[in-house]
Order: sequence, then C-alpha cells, then structure tokens
Amino acid sequence: MSNFCFQFPTILAVSIRIPVSDSIPPTEPEILSLVRKAQDGDTQAFSALYDHFFPQVYRYAAFRFEKEMAEDMVADIFVKVWQKLATYEERAGVPFAAWLFRIARHEVIDAYRSKRETVEVPEDLRDPDELNHADTGAKRADVLRVVREAMDRLPKRYRDILLLSYMADLPIGEIARTLKMREGTVRVLKFRALEKLESLLPPEARGML
Repeated sequence: MSNFCFQFPTILAVSIRIPVSDSIPPTEPEILSLVRKAQDGDTQAFSALYDHFFPQVYRYAAFRFEKEMAEDMVADIFVKVWQKLATYEERAGVPFAAWLFRIARHEVIDAYRSKRETVEVPEDLRDPDELNHADTGAKRADVLRVVREAMDRLPKRYRDILLLSYMADLPIGEIARTLKMREGTVRVLKFRALEKLESLLPPEARGML
C-alpha cells in the first residue's frame, strides 16, 4: 500500500488546522473524575472536558461540514453530551471518549443526512506541485474537496473508522468501543479502508501526497 497510511494524516492536518494546546492532557482517571463532578452539576468540570475533547470533536465534524456549520455542529454535540451526561455509567473497558463519540457520530450522521451539501471535485485539479505546498486557504480547500469526494465513496464502516482514527484521533480500542466492534476487526478494516481510499483518489491527488 506504499506509504499512504503514513501520508494520509499529513494531508488532513494540512486541510483542517486548529490551535494545538500546550497543556498536558488529562489521564483517563482524571477524565472520569471530571465526569463525576460534571454529573453532579459542576460546570467548570464540564468546561475542562470540553476543552480537552474540543479539538478531536471539531476535526471530526469539520471533515464533513464547512467551518461555520462544523462550529455549530460541535456546539450541538456538546449540548447533547451535557444533556445525556447523567446516563453515562463507568464500565470497565468503555472509556468516556468512546461514549462521547457515539453521540458525536450520531449527531454528525443526522446533520449530514438533513443538510447534505453536494461537494463536487473540479474536473481539472490544480497542479500537484502547487497543491503540495498547500499554504493558502484556497489550496487547503482543494485538498479537502478531493479527499471528501473519495471518502464519500467509501463503504460507511470504512469511512467511520478513518474519521474516528484520523480526525477524532481515537486509538484502536476506543474506535472499537465506539463502533461496537472487536479491536482486531477495526485493525483489518482500517487497513482495507486505506487501500480502498488510495484507489479512489485521482492520480493527481495521490501524486501530491
């Protein structure tokens, strides 16, 4: 599969950029502590959860929607998380992130179905060497349109795994729990998804990676 599995995250990082926090991410026990406090009505604890998960949720939504809609989508997701927070129960092997991304996934799917925008790939793509630099918003938009077009042609389970892996930045175990699959199944499907995606990308796009 050449080096595509290593190159794919790079092009997405170029296409969708958000500020990176310098703070040390909380550990899973610390996240669960924040969840318990938030369940008791501690809004500061929920704010800390929001700050931690926002980059992952935003990237996940931003791949499917334009910037303004993605921001609204993220707000809707965290409102739903707050509303459903009392229903979350700590269980061995089910991290909070997996529970949160089940909500995010359903919200994104529902919104995409109801507000789907047709994203067309230009017949004449920009010169691959020019896209390789991707240092302007227009160029990043070109890259994103091409990848979106290819992703939309993937089987749904392939697309879900790639988005949760590369956009939400979830590890295999949390993807498996989010999608209710075995970890081994996720690994196999991720490999197949990358192979399929590479075959769907036009030669011009593959050349820019």
